[in-house]
Amino acid sequence: MSSKLKAGALFSGIGGFCIGFKNSNIDTVWAVEQDVRAVDTYKNNLDNVRVIADDIKKVSVEKNGLEPVDVLHAGFPCQSFSQAGGRKGFDDPRGQLFFEIIRLIKEFGKDKPSVLVFENSPYLKIGDNGSWFLKIEKEIKKAGYWFREANAHELDAFNVSIVPQKRNRLFMVAFSIKHFKNGKFDFPSEQGLGKKDLSKFVDFKKQQDDYYYLPENNRYFDMIKDHEIQDDCLYQLRKYLVRTKETNTCPTLTANMGQGGHNVPFIINDSRVRKLTEYECLRLQGFPNWFKFPESVPRANRYMQIGNAVAVPVAELLAQQVYKKINEERRTK
Repeated sequence: MSSKLKAGALFSGIGGFCIGFKNSNIDTVWAVEQDVRAVDTYKNNLDNVRVIADDIKKVSVEKNGLEPVDVLHAGFPCQSFSQAGGRKGFDDPRGQLFFEIIRLIKEFGKDKPSVLVFENSPYLKIGDNGSWFLKIEKEIKKAGYWFREANAHELDAFNVSIVPQKRNRLFMVAFSIKHFKNGKFDFPSEQGLGKKDLSKFVDFKKQQDDYYYLPENNRYFDMIKDHEIQDDCLYQLRKYLVRTKETNTCPTLTANMGQGGHNVPFIINDSRVRKLTEYECLRLQGFPNWFKFPESVPRANRYMQIGNAVAVPVAELLAQQVYKKINEERRTK
């Protein structure tokens, strides 16, 4: 078996999964993403991947000529499964998109991926008294994979990587019954990486463009300035409250950061209040320094794309474990 493995991506966003897997010797060869601006960002940075910019419901293995891959990864929409969302699960059209993943897997027939790696909200596992997860488990098993509760595990980027962002997500890993003797998988462990250094990701001293600063007549300005100023500390607006985060800790970056004050992390910079730049947020998601947004993507969309992304270091750690299991256990026939 060749040591170079291939992956396909569904709901690829700007490529967090893809970069993490590439760093672990698993190259993504095709990706599907509906958001045209996210596609622009993806192509600006990963120009060697074939991108299908279309609604997943319109994509098929035959029509789009999807090449068989070793691994299929997907951060499928989480809004309907999130504790903070509507909690409609599969009654929400976005929740039903999970079944499109299963459809495409089955379309590959005997060439279906050996490994599936999915990402979503941790609440998916317990929502609706556990019925959402049971449905997902049933569908994955019916598609021909080893999968059970132990194959779904929460990982917090703060605990398993160097990034100082609190980002707890549910990861699900399934293995083809055809190629593996069992579905046992060793998820990355919380490694105890020591004290975080937020100043390596956020420049607390540098003056930024006026776009990032709150006007002094903005109601949020006084709310934040009234808090005690601490070094290397972020302040987060949660609805109409300001929360002072622990030193060297960033709260979960969300997709609605570019839509106003709610959920936006701020710093106090030279007696002025500013939100994090999109590039600071990218670094807090573990994206490499070479990753750049094209000028065509508005700033508000950049924040949304970052909030929807999979943290690159977490994807990389998962990919390392997937790569190890494939090379040690996968049957070639």
